[in-house]
This record gives sequence, C-alpha cells and structure tokens, in this order.
Amino acid sequence: MMISDLHLPLILLAALVAMASPGPATLAIAGTSMNAGRRFGLALAAGVMTGSLFWSSAAAFGLGAIMLANAWAFEVIRYAGAGYLLYLAYRSARSALSREQGIGRQFKVTSCRAAYRKGLALHLTNPKAVLFFGSLYSIGVPADAPLSSLAIIIAAIASLGAVVFFGYALIFSSAPMVAGYARLRRWCEGAFAIVFAFAGIKILTARIAGD
Repeated sequence: MMISDLHLPLILLAALVAMASPGPATLAIAGTSMNAGRRFGLALAAGVMTGSLFWSSAAAFGLGAIMLANAWAFEVIRYAGAGYLLYLAYRSARSALSREQGIGRQFKVTSCRAAYRKGLALHLTNPKAVLFFGSLYSIGVPADAPLSSLAIIIAAIASLGAVVFFGYALIFSSAPMVAGYARLRRWCEGAFAIVFAFAGIKILTARIAGD
C-alpha cells in the first residue's frame, strides 16, 4: 500500500486544526507558561503530547472503536474529563477573584513532574480526543493498512503535536506575554474559568450519536 492511499496530508491538516485550536489543553499550556515559566510550560505540554500520542495509537489499533462500542467505558472518560475541567474552572475562578499577585492557583505547579502529570491527566480524560482520533483513523486510513503505515501516521501526528504544544509553551513564556499576563492576570484567569466551565458543561450535556 502506498502512503498516498492513506490521505496523509488531509489527516495531518485535520490534526493540526484540532491541536492548534484554542481549547482546555492549549489554554492550560499557555496559562502555565505565562504564570510558572517556560520550563513548567514545556513539561505540561509534554504531558498533553503524551496523552495525544496515547489516544492516537489507541485509535490506530482499534481501541477507540472498542470504547465507543462499549458505552460505559466512554462514559467513564466523559464524566472524568468533565469533572476535571470543572475543577480547573473552579481553581481559575478562585484565582481570578483573588487580589494576590503572583502565580495563580489554577496554574501553580511545584515541579516539572507535577506539570507533566497535569497535562497528561488533562488529555487522557478528554473524551473529544477519543472521538476525534477515532473518526480520523476511520475516515483517513483504510481498514487493511499495514502496521508500517500506521506507524508512519502515528509518528507524523506526534511530530505535529510536538510542534504545536511545545510552540504554545515557547510563545506564551516569552517576556512580552508574561508581562501582559501580569497586568491582566485576573481578567485572563476569569476568561480561563469561563472556558473550562463551558467545556466541562458541554461534555456533560453532549449527546453521543447512537444514544
């Protein structure tokens, strides 16, 4: 099978749009990078990337389809993800209402390991990742694709994710971004709270096809 049969450009374009679009993961990377610094931002981005790689690999080898076929498994992830996002919204709201300067409660991390775990948890509990990668592989990859082709797709998406997620960390940890965030900290964290709450509620109230 030729690589062209896999619709690789379309797969990567769809993955780029999904990864680079503003969402809980990219907002967490941006907020952590501006509040806690580049090192912690990169560590959180690495956790998000690991979660993305896990769901991409799982979808490539059929786990996503199995989970969607077993509603209880998907529901566990859905409620866990919604709960985590609402928790982040609560932390962001508390930080926005606080008059204290410095690192916000929502983005406070004590080590790179903690930042990595935070990013990993954020993406592993993201039910949209299951749906996105499941549909991506089912539409763009033939059912008889060999392991070598699947490996190429997984590696390509992982490389793209590294550019996007680490790029967010590098951009938002730059001096102008940090200075701007320091001036508008409460407004920014209030916006983060709204976005996280909206995403969590949307996940809780979403109806999955076939329900």
